[in-house]
Amino acid sequence: MVCRGQVVMGAARTYILFNKLLRPSWHLYSKLPVCFSTSASTVPVPLEKIRNIGISAHIDSGKTTLTERILYYTGRIDEMHEVRGKDGIGAVMDSMELERQRGITIQSAATYTIWKDHNINIIDTPGHVDFTVEVERALRVLDGAVLVLCSVGGVQSQTLTVNRQMKRYNVPCVAFINKIDRMGANPYRVLSQMRSKLLHNAAFVQLPIGLENSTKGIIDLVGQKALYFEGDFGNIIREDEIPVNMRAETDERRIELVEYLSNADEVIGELFLEEKTPTEEELHAGIRRTCLQRTFTPVFVGTALKNKGVQPLLDGVLKYLPNPGEVNNFALQQNSKGEEEKILMKSARDSNHPFVGLAFKLEAGRFGQLTYVRVYQGCLKKGNTIYNSRTGKKVKISRLVQMHSSNMEDVNEVFAGDICALFGIDCASGDTFTTDHKLNISMESMFVPDPVISMAIKPKNNKDLDAFSKAVNRFTKEDPTYRVYWDNDNKETIASGMGELHLEIYSQRMEREYGCPVVMGKPKVAFRESLASPVEFDYLHKKQSGGAGQFGRVIGVLEPLLPEENTKIIFMDETVGTNIPKTFIPAIEKGFRASCEKGLLSGHKVTGVRFRVQDGASHMVDSNEISFILAAQGAMKQAFEKGLWIILEPIMSVEVTGPEEYQGTVTAHMNKRHGIITGTDSNEGWFSLYCEVPLNKMFGYATELRSSTQGKGEFAMEYSCYAPARDEVMEELVNEFRGPAEAEATKSRGRR
Repeated sequence: MVCRGQVVMGAARTYILFNKLLRPSWHLYSKLPVCFSTSASTVPVPLEKIRNIGISAHIDSGKTTLTERILYYTGRIDEMHEVRGKDGIGAVMDSMELERQRGITIQSAATYTIWKDHNINIIDTPGHVDFTVEVERALRVLDGAVLVLCSVGGVQSQTLTVNRQMKRYNVPCVAFINKIDRMGANPYRVLSQMRSKLLHNAAFVQLPIGLENSTKGIIDLVGQKALYFEGDFGNIIREDEIPVNMRAETDERRIELVEYLSNADEVIGELFLEEKTPTEEELHAGIRRTCLQRTFTPVFVGTALKNKGVQPLLDGVLKYLPNPGEVNNFALQQNSKGEEEKILMKSARDSNHPFVGLAFKLEAGRFGQLTYVRVYQGCLKKGNTIYNSRTGKKVKISRLVQMHSSNMEDVNEVFAGDICALFGIDCASGDTFTTDHKLNISMESMFVPDPVISMAIKPKNNKDLDAFSKAVNRFTKEDPTYRVYWDNDNKETIASGMGELHLEIYSQRMEREYGCPVVMGKPKVAFRESLASPVEFDYLHKKQSGGAGQFGRVIGVLEPLLPEENTKIIFMDETVGTNIPKTFIPAIEKGFRASCEKGLLSGHKVTGVRFRVQDGASHMVDSNEISFILAAQGAMKQAFEKGLWIILEPIMSVEVTGPEEYQGTVTAHMNKRHGIITGTDSNEGWFSLYCEVPLNKMFGYATELRSSTQGKGEFAMEYSCYAPARDEVMEELVNEFRGPAEAEATKSRGRR
């Protein structure tokens, strides 16, 4: 039996010495420039020794715990803390107080570390679908990703979403099946789900030695050895022979690995057809080639919480995920014909090409706005002047930092492939920066989903309006999926976001960070009142109370507009002669439009009507502007008394997407909400349902859709048109505005 005791795999032995001797002085080590060189001359780290990775997964799959272990084993932090730690400290990457209290990740957090002489930039992303934009912008700037799956939960709703995001940005990934120590753990079922639900050509590169409480270690299928994690925190890796009772399964799974790999790689395929056994080096090379092309996904196993399997995963990141030079990044540039063409970025880590960087995240820090930038080309030094390609503004870089969660570490220069942060930059998320203002290029932007839920929001105390305004300005700038606007129709502020949790988190942050408690509630729907059929009016306004009086008479017709124009109001002057002097026509229009601001049926705006003034009368002395304003308003009241009125409600065009097995459930929900289905579509096991639904029936749908589709359903909606509301809706609105007795009297007169 081979037993190496304290000997650690490969160069990791250096880590143990580093861990024991230099850990106390890591804070000094981390203050060095980005090249991490101790020599006087600054020599950038070679491109092949850099990895930019993201940790992505469904909620509670162990992303932040895994990142915490990675930082500990690489010597980046002195001790590990748990996400829901009882010590009150919490994980390093969950730097926000709310994150530590709730035990969830809300904002993506960036850090960098060193493993076996390689620089690794890591972004830990949230798992909740409400914070999906954090995953979007992380994957936009990363070169590779670790897809974490729970060995009990398997492929879950957000796993599908993250997988689609990786596909959108063509990000290579390795999979890590976490929590093999949990009761009910079954990594073999998870692998099967990866193949069937995610459509990955995936196979194990490791096997667990025992599951649940009997988890002892893992078997490396490529190197054909067993790995055991010893010491207080699993930082000593002992290599051993494969247990006798697992040798048959190991051989079987290794053949399966070669078989799945041969489907994607020609070199391994030829060896497989010739019935030759690939060597360890050939397997590593084959996995790397196919992983970079996204045609094969190597699957690692372990338990981050119990400190098993993290170091081999780090080795896998170095072996199989691309360095910045192996990923083609393009910028868009306009040619002489005004057409956009793609320009390939030069990934060399030198200053021979102009600097190009993408601002992918904004954050308000203690020292002002912090702008996260991914460098795609060239070199940026402290003191350089850079230009914003969108606005043309230039700014001098006074401070350049790299982030370790919420802590900043100053650096003097960064090169292509690095992720850094800048201070004092006025920009928007997605802006491109360059040192050459003549370059006029912009990086391809990221996808920002539309908000799906809206709520009314206002400060609890009017004295907090300034703080509320500052909080809204900051949060809407940081998060493009959080939108706040003033609804002029209903005179209330509306906050829109990706879910109820999303809006709740921001309301809590307003109270904690700005001392501004807010009240949230269901927003009002902008109903409208309109006329069902034409009605004539003839109204005389006459007032005499000594001295100059008031006199004005208007005669004409109030008529409905066509359905496609039912959001407009039109005034027409059809008078002939001088019965109404032309100088008073604007006053009549003013009175008509003022009456349309608040209808007499339900108090909502009047739209979809045309006010035609055909005749009238005036008095040489008593007629004035106010007389005809009041005459027009009286004519509108007369039209209300005589006419047949209806209430219009906004109709939304809704698109629902989800797995095909839930199509029946979603259709039933739409019918229950009085939706009219206008079309369906299906693609690769997913369906899209197109329908038109009253906005008043869409509140709370985001939560209902997620709960009825196990979180896998998504929807988007936009305004379509106004249409007559159903009788029960009209009755409810009239009752609310006029009171039951008056509403009944109105109904008995034949109006609706």
